[in-house]
Amino acid sequence: MCDTCGCNLTPGNKKFAYKPVEPGATTVSVLQNLLKKNDDQAAHNRAHFDTRGILAVNLMSSPGSGKTALLEATIARLKNEFGLAVIEGDLETENDALRIRAQGVPAHQIVTGTACHLDAHLVHDALHHMSLDGIDILFIENVGNLVCPASFDLGQHVNVTLLSVTEGDDKPAKYPVMFRAADAMLVTKTDLLAVLDDFDPAKAAAHLRNLASEVPVMQLSARKGLGMEAWLQWLREQLAAQRARVAIGQSRRPAIQADGQRLHGANAG
Repeated sequence: MCDTCGCNLTPGNKKFAYKPVEPGATTVSVLQNLLKKNDDQAAHNRAHFDTRGILAVNLMSSPGSGKTALLEATIARLKNEFGLAVIEGDLETENDALRIRAQGVPAHQIVTGTACHLDAHLVHDALHHMSLDGIDILFIENVGNLVCPASFDLGQHVNVTLLSVTEGDDKPAKYPVMFRAADAMLVTKTDLLAVLDDFDPAKAAAHLRNLASEVPVMQLSARKGLGMEAWLQWLREQLAAQRARVAIGQSRRPAIQADGQRLHGANAG
């Protein structure tokens, strides 16, 4: 998390940052307090989802990797099988939420202004504008950024990181925080591989494995419908696992990267 650019402050948590602090409080202690409040809110969000048997999926990537196109293609294939909803995060505009609503599912847009990530407070506020009745999977499309989103728990159960073939295949090595936090990595826009011979999916996967990550790597093209079934089946399996956890009173917190340390997601009663 950046301590200097202000990206740790969002419209959701700035009210906590500007409250008077005790004399002698350091910047680090204030930021730690913000993260603690964020984690408390995230736990509340997750309990809200668990009570309803909802699987919350956090989609993270750099801008332009195809998150919204992936959602459009996913919704087209699953909306008659499951109840779906989407929370969109962007600095400005409702463009992505409009695209999702055009697919016939509810979507709420979070406009973050200058904040380059979502946080648990913003997601909580969004939930007040949505009905989760009949929803099985809630997708949270995070702000396009390969750094900060990995540090903030939103209340999700799984993280999915997208890497498009228009980016370098060494991105997992360059941005280990983001890719270590992933429960699955999607290599997107694979229909362009024929003209982008400088991207090697095998090298991208190898860089991920070098981070000691054994999560699944799936290659797909949302626009062309290539490789989608593996992704859809993974979602079905994650939803089944979520329902099994809920049945025995457990939950799952995904891996969150904070203060340079990898925190593993774990079941909690």
